[in-house]
Amino acid sequence: MSTHSNVQVVKAQPGYQQKALSSPADILISGAAAGVGKTYCLLLEGLRYIYVKGFGGVIFRRTSPMIRAEGGLWDASCKLYSSIKKAEPRETTLEWIFPNSKIKFSHMQYEYNRYDWQGSEIPFIAFDELTHFTKKQFFYMLGRNRSTCGIKPYIRATCNPDPDSWVAEFIEWWIDQDPSSPNYGYMIPEREGVLRYFCIENDNYVWGDSLEEVYLKVKDFIDEQISMSKGYTKKEDYIKSLSFIGGSIYDNVELLKVNPGYLGNLNAQEESEKQRLLFSNWKAALNKNDIYNQKKFMDIFTNSFVQDGDKYITTDIALKGSNKFTVFVWSGKKLIDFYVLEKSKGNEVIDLIKKTAYIWSIPYSNILFDNDGVGQFVDGFIDGAREFNNGSTPLPNNKTGEKENYNNLKSQCYFRSGDAVNRGEYFIPPEIANKRYDKKMTLRERLIWERKAIKRNKPDSDGKLSLIKKESMKNYLNGESPDALDGFMMREWWDFDCNKPIEIKSWSGRKQNLLDNF
Repeated sequence: MSTHSNVQVVKAQPGYQQKALSSPADILISGAAAGVGKTYCLLLEGLRYIYVKGFGGVIFRRTSPMIRAEGGLWDASCKLYSSIKKAEPRETTLEWIFPNSKIKFSHMQYEYNRYDWQGSEIPFIAFDELTHFTKKQFFYMLGRNRSTCGIKPYIRATCNPDPDSWVAEFIEWWIDQDPSSPNYGYMIPEREGVLRYFCIENDNYVWGDSLEEVYLKVKDFIDEQISMSKGYTKKEDYIKSLSFIGGSIYDNVELLKVNPGYLGNLNAQEESEKQRLLFSNWKAALNKNDIYNQKKFMDIFTNSFVQDGDKYITTDIALKGSNKFTVFVWSGKKLIDFYVLEKSKGNEVIDLIKKTAYIWSIPYSNILFDNDGVGQFVDGFIDGAREFNNGSTPLPNNKTGEKENYNNLKSQCYFRSGDAVNRGEYFIPPEIANKRYDKKMTLRERLIWERKAIKRNKPDSDGKLSLIKKESMKNYLNGESPDALDGFMMREWWDFDCNKPIEIKSWSGRKQNLLDNF
């Protein structure tokens, strides 16, 4: 920022910032490395049309604390916006009021928070760290991106690379997808900033290199929409342009001047994190602290060679809290059924477990339930069901008979689960993987999302292996718990000799599925 004749001039730096601020795209995603100045660019975008009467914008973070955190979005806006003449900050509502317009900072912590914006008309919408938001939240707000102030509505979003996110798939055209390429996972330089066009027809994306190409592909659909609007819309209203740019900390000369040590901090990260945060690699998913190898984890949805075996149930109990009650039905290490309830009552939990056991011919002694917290109430209601205590002593090794060197049973089973996944022992068929986990994700999507939160901690003073704390896991999952993987992990408990399941012959015939209307 500089001053000339008492006029303050805000200038973008060459490189990333200038490219981001000059893009004509309806939607621009900046999937750049850490320290490049992504948030600063969003704040600059908020100033572009502040002197246009009726203009307004919203800049989102997933949670309110992320906005108010020291040095966060609000603090950064105060440093920049306070220099604007007649700019009025309102910290209680997280708004900046300008003579003709306003910019608001808001959160969308929960999936349903998107409906808080129903009926809104917002010319400028921005997402800081887009990978923290769900696909439904993003596209719902796309429907609120409207304008009557004369400014063409537009969306800007920033994020660090996250190979497990929906964003990675959305911008894959700009990223080298060839595993044999030395540039695998990096942005394709000649595609940076290039516009692509898309239309969503019946939940399907139709892509093209020009607006006209997309229109010709979905002409009947768009023409019908125009006719239904009585001619008040045109084809351009149904086709959006999307672009992607990258960048690195080396573009942010001002940061390097003020805080050169930040570059050292990025270089000190383990290799996978350094590839993501310093070099902006969208395929750097391997992390030495990950319990589940990302590539091997994806194999559980295609390992159709996994054989059937003894049947059992693993269930992670939850009642009316924020966690979900899950039921996994296993045949060997093949998942053959799955159910989930949210905010369930005690009788519903017991009924669902019993009905599932009946339908799949599973004796109660082949049911394993999480006995921590609210799970304790199951004891006594399902005679013979087995207990899983997360914090209990690790079980003895099948070969040596000695207890393994873990700090508790939960860590032991998670480490063993990761090893078993790496060996290709698990399979979740498509019909089970595509079951709904909740309104925003299938079971497959949920498991993939939770995978990145299951990490090993540093060994304790006795060298015992453990997981990172649950609160640390929640930091990877926007405050949620890994409920699905907790139930998945419990399957390993049955492989200890001391827990051998009771073998029974399958019932003849197939019972009517009593869960259809449950």
